[in-house]
Order: sequence, then C-alpha cells, then structure tokens
Amino acid sequence: MRVTILGTGAIAGTHAEAIAALPQHGVDAVLAHALDIDPARAEAFAQQYGVAGHGTDLADVLADTDVLHVCTPPGAHVDAAVAALEAGVHVVVEKPATLSLAEIDRIAAAEAASTATFTQVVQHRFGHGLRQLRRLLDDGALGRPLVATCDTMWFRAPEYFEVPWRGRWDTEGGGPTMGHGIHQFDLLLAVLGPWSEVTAMAGRLARHVDTEDVSMAIVRFANGAMATITNSLLSPRETSDLRFDTEAATIELSHLYGYDDADWTFTPAKDRADVGALWQPDPAALPSGHLAQLLPTYRAFVAGEAPPVTVADVRGTLELVAAIYRSAFTGAVVRAGEIGPGDPFHESMRGIGPAWAPVKATAPAPA
Repeated sequence: MRVTILGTGAIAGTHAEAIAALPQHGVDAVLAHALDIDPARAEAFAQQYGVAGHGTDLADVLADTDVLHVCTPPGAHVDAAVAALEAGVHVVVEKPATLSLAEIDRIAAAEAASTATFTQVVQHRFGHGLRQLRRLLDDGALGRPLVATCDTMWFRAPEYFEVPWRGRWDTEGGGPTMGHGIHQFDLLLAVLGPWSEVTAMAGRLARHVDTEDVSMAIVRFANGAMATITNSLLSPRETSDLRFDTEAATIELSHLYGYDDADWTFTPAKDRADVGALWQPDPAALPSGHLAQLLPTYRAFVAGEAPPVTVADVRGTLELVAAIYRSAFTGAVVRAGEIGPGDPFHESMRGIGPAWAPVKATAPAPA
C-alpha cells in the first residue's frame, strides 16, 4: 500500500517510523509522499525518512495514494480527510480527529459514500494490558466494573502556547480536555463502554489562553459504573493514571505518554485471591504505540474490513468532550445523545463560551 503523510511536524516522524516497520510484521506498505505547506520542511522530512516524493498539494498525490496519514494541526483535518475519502483513499488522522461533532459527522457521511474507511490514532487502546483487561471483563472473570478514575496530569509551560494555533478554540478545538486528556479517557471508554451522563467544571487558572487549562468531570456509564476524569496542563509532576475497581480486583495503569506491561498493577480483592493468576504479562507484546495500532488497522484495510477504531468510536469520545464542555459552561448535567445539530456545542466545543473573557492579541509596538 502506498502511503502519504500530510503535515511533517513532530508527530509525523512517529508515523513514518511505524509505517517503515509494517513490512517487518507482514504488511506490505511504503511511505511514498510527504506533504507540508512549507516545501522546505517537506523536503527535509523526505530526506530524513527516505521518502521518494515530497510537495505541498494533496490533490497532486491522491491518485498515487492508498492510505493518507493526516498529521496537520487539528483545524486542517476535516477537509483533508473528506478529500481523501472522496478519492477512495483510507484515512488515518491524529487526535483529536476534528474540532467538533459537526465535523466528525461530515467525515462519517463522506466515509459512508466511499469505498475507503476512516480511523483515528488512539494508540493506547492497543497495548497488551488494555486488551487483557477488556478480555477479562468480557469473560466476566473480574465481575462488574464499579468505580474508575482517569487523570491526565501534564505540564505545559507558557512558552508551549506561543505556537499560534495552540490554546485557541478555532484551531485546537479546546484545551487539555480536547487535546491531551482525550487519550486517557478514550481508554476509559474502551474499558467501560458507553457513558450515559456527565457533570463537569472547567477553568483557566494559569495560562494565557482562550481555552481551559484544567477540567474535571464525573461520569456515569450505561453499565452503572461511575468515574472521575481530570485533565490538567498545570501539574509539574506529570503522570497519566487510570484505576478500575471491579467486583474482583483493582487494576491500575500509571505511565506518561505510553505504557507496557510493567506499568500495570493488578490487586485482587481480599476474598478473590483466585483471580490473581489471571493477569499475565506478555514479553512478546508490542508496547502501546502507533505501530501496535497500525498493524491491525492496515490488515483491515487490506481485507476490506472496518478498522479496529471506527468513526463511530471516534464520535463517542468526541461526544464526551462536548458534554464535558457543555456541562462546565452551562452548569447542567448532560446526557448522552443530547448534543445534536442545532446545539451550539455540536458546532463547536466552545458552545456558548466559558465565563472568562477571550485573550486579546497583543498590539504591535509603535514604530
């Protein structure tokens, strides 16, 4: 399969390395084109990763592309994805897939009319520990899931937001809820399934941005489980932590930007020592990461099957993002399915807007 990367910033290198590794695992793929609005950056990327073609125009290469990886800032995802799907090209986008529910619905419509499929990178779903936990829950070996916590406690210094598109609703779609914590609570959804209602708060406490820099939510799931979610960019000791309490055990994951089996802790309930042997590491498993997701994804592309992360999965996670913002900015409980066309939070994660004032651009110094 011939692959094109659109956008050659930092994350594109991770994609290029994962694509280069696919043939070692039996997937015949080659990175054929690297595109960027900056032609010099596209050329430098092509030289670094041994890519034969480079340029600036997606339309020029769609006829020679089987899979498009969209690694641009989030605001440019939807037009590129729709163009590719209309050309019959599979699409892999970085998170967040879009800036709004309206945009993911537009992509879903384009996929429905296409011979190609769409997926988003949520690489943490594909680590061995997560897959093992999901299997044990599906088998009923751990009993019902009851309580969970999901904390993305990261730190981004003020300088991080000097990049023009960061910290803005119109280009990034939101703050840590949208762009950072989404990986962890996507894992939460992968384990606990559909959510039913959410109550949330958000604040701009310390960064000179339009979006929030902290949010917190309480979520009830359709299966009755309850969870808390915290997303922060103000936490000097950075961690990504998830905890799941089931009837038979507590299962914990503590990492930062990726995990392997050593990052999990399994604690049986005092009266359920029998479940301790169920949790087993797999030394041969790939760590969570882009390659771990791309392998089953490309195999699905080749087989003409739906990818393991579908557009419906992506929408479910984005709907939770929108619900967190809607609850935080309106003070109301938000239930699944409430945010549809005509709702301001369907068109933009900002919705009716937070109580704080937007950051005003600094006026140029007098000549």
